[in-house]
Amino acid sequence: MSFSNDVKNELSRIETNDACCDKAELLGLLRMSGAIIIRGSNVGIHFSTENAALARRVLQLLKSNYQVQTEVVITRSRRLKKNNRYQVRVIPAPQVSKALTELQLLSVESDLKNPLLNNHCCKRTFLRGAFLGGGSISRPSSDYHLEMVTGNEDFAHSIIKVMHSFSLKAKLTDRKNDFIVYLKDGESITKFLSVIGAHNSMMDFENVRIVKEMRNNVNRVVNCETANLNKVVRAAVRQINCIKYIDQHMGLNQLPQALQDTARLRLEYPDASLNELVEYSGGIGKSGINHRLKKLQEMAVGLGMEMEKD
Repeated sequence: MSFSNDVKNELSRIETNDACCDKAELLGLLRMSGAIIIRGSNVGIHFSTENAALARRVLQLLKSNYQVQTEVVITRSRRLKKNNRYQVRVIPAPQVSKALTELQLLSVESDLKNPLLNNHCCKRTFLRGAFLGGGSISRPSSDYHLEMVTGNEDFAHSIIKVMHSFSLKAKLTDRKNDFIVYLKDGESITKFLSVIGAHNSMMDFENVRIVKEMRNNVNRVVNCETANLNKVVRAAVRQINCIKYIDQHMGLNQLPQALQDTARLRLEYPDASLNELVEYSGGIGKSGINHRLKKLQEMAVGLGMEMEKD
């Protein structure tokens, strides 16, 4: 089962006690993936999903808040996995118009002007409904990505504005005829899951995210230390080769005493870093040791040694 289904199953089992929040959630669900059916002078509603828990959720929200006649039709998907598809249908009848009017599903006004979104708690359930109706989220072990897909650009902008009211950095893009509201960073996704009430999924997501980021931090430190170690090794090898070249073509005994001492110190401790050479030198500073080593390299080049580039 996908992580998206895990989240939706958790959300679909949240107990509701507030009618206005129920209706705000229903608004998000039906605006995202519901369909209005017209039969003569009456209208009905269709909602389709492959998630059985979500189908029960929609049925419960409809029957608890409106006096409408419903039915559930189960069909077998023709796709490769052949999952069951659950169709929640509200039978066309005069009383359905009351529900559509109250939810303002037939209104041309922006959803943000809907009285159902006046309260902060209702905005949370509206986002919950939108995610249940058309949202998906990748597993935290992979790239962080949460999106909600709708064919209505105005509705997509409404979702983003509601998300912004919770300081969620949602963005919008389009794909063919769809508009995608998305989050791409782990912290925002964690906060979104908390906002819509998926607290268990949020903890699962956050636990994996913490472990993943700790592992990434360790890898960065190891890579940095490895790079520094390689740099020290390359510098030491270059310095030793220069000293040996000078010894072969000139003789170390011909060097000034200070350079002789540093050359022999480097040969004695071929694996030592610059800081370690300072400790072994018996009082010469880091800048002094570094200056002498550079001088030895310059002398080797002056004697005809070809230096390899880093």
